[in-house]
Amino acid sequence: MKTIQLKTNTISQMFNDLQNELGGKLNKTSQEFKLELNSDLAIGSISGITFKNDITFMKYDVTFKQDTIIKSTTSATNPINFMYCSNGQLSYGFSETSIKKSLNQFQTGIFSSDPNRDSILFFRKDQAVKFTNIKVDALQVSDDESIDLLKNQLIKNFMPKNGEEMYTYVGSYNLKIAEKIQQIDAISQKGIVRNLLINGTVHVILALEIQQHKEDLKNLKNNFGSLTRSEMEDIKEISSFIKNYPEIQYSLKYLSKKSGLSPSKLQEGFKLLHDRTVTDFIRNVRVETAENLIKTTDLNISEIVYTVGLTSRSYFSKIFKEKYDCSPKYYQDNQHRLGVTA
Repeated sequence: MKTIQLKTNTISQMFNDLQNELGGKLNKTSQEFKLELNSDLAIGSISGITFKNDITFMKYDVTFKQDTIIKSTTSATNPINFMYCSNGQLSYGFSETSIKKSLNQFQTGIFSSDPNRDSILFFRKDQAVKFTNIKVDALQVSDDESIDLLKNQLIKNFMPKNGEEMYTYVGSYNLKIAEKIQQIDAISQKGIVRNLLINGTVHVILALEIQQHKEDLKNLKNNFGSLTRSEMEDIKEISSFIKNYPEIQYSLKYLSKKSGLSPSKLQEGFKLLHDRTVTDFIRNVRVETAENLIKTTDLNISEIVYTVGLTSRSYFSKIFKEKYDCSPKYYQDNQHRLGVTA
């Protein structure tokens, strides 16, 4: 088994230590680090960025060639770890011999301990894993009152209490976070714009993980059920199908047959993933697709209405105005006007 020991509170030194242990090529751009791996120890990448509010975002997309442990000792910051597994499986513990908590695909976990314990990630040989870890430094002092307020809330909810030494939580399946991580992967901007976009999306992921924890506690109290991982994958797949083909005249019966899920499972899944009913999701997809067509094509409004699967121009104008606070014709005219001005 390969053991990697990280005894540092700075992201730059941490990536230097990772490179020394695993090899690979280390790139740094605008405070963002990325270690590209392709050796007999590991293939893939590990990336990370630290923001001024003492939040570090790490992203692992890696396959280790042997059972591997990454052991972090960070008593000076004592972070709360908000983790999310996008693919594969990983395990987390507070010592090599402690009980491990496993995260499967689409699961979120929150882990913290007293400052004297290590933070340990366990990776299985030849198992591809993709996950993110948002570390919030609980012991750092900030000059920003709003940041201190956030930390106080996180410490109150997610640090050990009543003499306990560890706090562990593994949540139910959540696809909203996976979508936000995909948004980070798709960011093409560079420099300060990229930093700001990642920062904003990381805060959204953090909020979603906190909300997931809150909802799981509520569901446990009320003995609510939840969808299986396979069913969540089916929801994600049918959602992508609707986005790719908004022109189809969908019905709940059609979507149920295509996905293999009951109508009630569909509604539950769309509520969990998109916070919308199936009908609301389809309508929103059509409006957003229409808005993009107005910006990127020369189609007239009637042609766009037909292209996105609607039959009534007046109805389209109504739902477009509800979302964008202007009529589609006004929006189109101003797009053209901006094009001429530019």
